[in-house]
Amino acid sequence: MSESNERHGMFGANTTGDTSGFGRLVVQRPAAASSPRPYGGYFDDVADHLERSGFGDAVEWTVVDRDELTFFIKRERIAEVAAVLRDDPELRFELLSGVSGVHYPSEEGRELHAVYHLLSMTHNRRVRLEVAIPDADPHVPSLVGVYPTADWHERETWDFFGIIFDGHPALTRIEMPDDWIGHPQRKDYPLGGIPVEYRGAEIPPPDERRSYS
Repeated sequence: MSESNERHGMFGANTTGDTSGFGRLVVQRPAAASSPRPYGGYFDDVADHLERSGFGDAVEWTVVDRDELTFFIKRERIAEVAAVLRDDPELRFELLSGVSGVHYPSEEGRELHAVYHLLSMTHNRRVRLEVAIPDADPHVPSLVGVYPTADWHERETWDFFGIIFDGHPALTRIEMPDDWIGHPQRKDYPLGGIPVEYRGAEIPPPDERRSYS
């Protein structure tokens, strides 16, 4: 990965006018790097137990930021890592509370990310798993077989970002209409670039009706 990447504008959109008022904003963001040991608190216990369970090689790197723990997992290993996090009595992350997507167009070969938020009610612990996916091959194993709560979350992530969760029982639109074209939370999706008809009046997209200088 590169040492840093730039984000232009408030949302990184460059296909239409940026109506946020921050069109000239340039943000330098360092690439994610593995945090040094010790992580602190229970984070080391979770990482050590994953390694002892034989899943250390499934973790690409580990990031501790703002008192939150994120394991970046190889995408082909995500389901088995999730299963051991759920089933091992020393870990017991029983609940998948959400799945979300992120789009990083500048990360070549890792443009799409799937993010999983896990909660251990037994041990009162939280951990995040993240998987990087190439835009050219946007497939990742579904976690519905491990966590049934992933069902609608994965549908929403596919709907908005185009990440295909292989093995999902019914990967269909959940927010957008069934015939909708594209995935509207990707950075390359037109920002407000769709005209809307409301009570007989044609409302042009935002970039055609307002601008900031």
